[in-house]
Amino acid sequence: MKNIIRLTYMAAIALMLSSCHIYNKYQLPDDNAAVDAYRVAAERQDSAGPAYLGWRDVFRDPLLQKYIERALAENTSLDNARLNVEMAKAQLQGAKLSYLPSLAFTPNGGTASYGGSHMNWSYTLPLAANWEIDAFGKILNRKRGAKASLEQTQAYKQAVRSQIVCGVASAYYSLVLLHKQLELSKRTAEIWKDQVATMEQLKAAGTTTEAAVVQSRANYYSIAASIPDLEQQIALVNNSFSVLLNTYPENWEVGTGLEVSLPVIADEGIPMSYLATRPDVAAAERGLAVAYYAVSSAHANFYPSLAISAQGGFTNLLGSIITNPGKWFIQLAGQLSAPLFSRGQNIAQLKVAKAQQEQALNNFENAVMSAAADVSDALVKYEKSKEKHRLVSLQVSELEKSVEYTNELFILNHQTSYLEVLTARSGLLQAQLAELSSIHATSAALISLYQAVGGGR
Repeated sequence: MKNIIRLTYMAAIALMLSSCHIYNKYQLPDDNAAVDAYRVAAERQDSAGPAYLGWRDVFRDPLLQKYIERALAENTSLDNARLNVEMAKAQLQGAKLSYLPSLAFTPNGGTASYGGSHMNWSYTLPLAANWEIDAFGKILNRKRGAKASLEQTQAYKQAVRSQIVCGVASAYYSLVLLHKQLELSKRTAEIWKDQVATMEQLKAAGTTTEAAVVQSRANYYSIAASIPDLEQQIALVNNSFSVLLNTYPENWEVGTGLEVSLPVIADEGIPMSYLATRPDVAAAERGLAVAYYAVSSAHANFYPSLAISAQGGFTNLLGSIITNPGKWFIQLAGQLSAPLFSRGQNIAQLKVAKAQQEQALNNFENAVMSAAADVSDALVKYEKSKEKHRLVSLQVSELEKSVEYTNELFILNHQTSYLEVLTARSGLLQAQLAELSSIHATSAALISLYQAVGGGR
């Protein structure tokens, strides 16, 4: 009869536990479009894709590589992310150690005299052990939640690392662009300065008017005035670059190349599977796991806690009698604590945990959608920047011919006005600047794409 009662009791407990899913592992929820897309993506990860490329494979400029290495070594944001990982590791270690009994050594002694009686010293040298039996999954869910939290902080660290790598690369190529624009503007200013001298000579020879001289001089001043603006922008970007490298402002040396290339880009776009490697998406998914285990822990709070304690040691105090020499002793005890008057608080905690789980799901859905939009944006920018660069390059080629022809017609044959020369030169400069910008825009789109798929390893 006793065995039947025991089996019935155990079956009832098992039924209660299974109904609350206390021991179940986290799984992605069903019947959710964003989650289903992510699940399929996670199952089809392609290790040959751009998300798995190391940043050295993408950014091959030696100077840029040196700057990225420095930023990764000294940037405080990445250091804080690393410290967060270390804290999460410590919390996981603490959760694992909760399975083991706690030990405490608390020696004590004392003496007393009443009415002049002889003072006899008593002492106890106990070693106490306490062990919480994880019968209802409280420790298990804390450990699983701590592990998911560690994985979340590791994903955040990768996200910060990716931002730093791509941030340094973006700032670097912005500096390269500005230096090339400054070089082009200075070179053009010199050409237009020479043009002023030529116009003055033509006026002295009587083949042109003062109006043409004034126009050429104004044109030179216009281009010369753009040079301080470019120098100011270079100084500002240098300051931002210094912040990324965690140092005081200084002028940074840069190379001359503007182009960046990703070795692997799918013709039909970036597959959805690449989003599964994006660190902020992975962090949001791990946040959903943390919230799931928080709900499981909140469910477990409704069930009793079972603890076993043991105490043993050496003492000379046996009851109220002091004996010398002392004797060894051992004590065993068990304790079952069931929540009675805290049920209302447990219900409130469960409601909070469920609400936080819904928030985590919303955050995860938003992360997946935002990641897909980022990748799509970067792809569109890349394709359109390439198309624009091709067209602007053709424009520059034609305008170079136009400047050459109008110069010949004006200076040698006097068959055109200086206004046409001015228009041709202005158009060429603007096209040359636009060509530089289009090259930079294409590279910037590739950098954005590399970051959008979780690159920067």
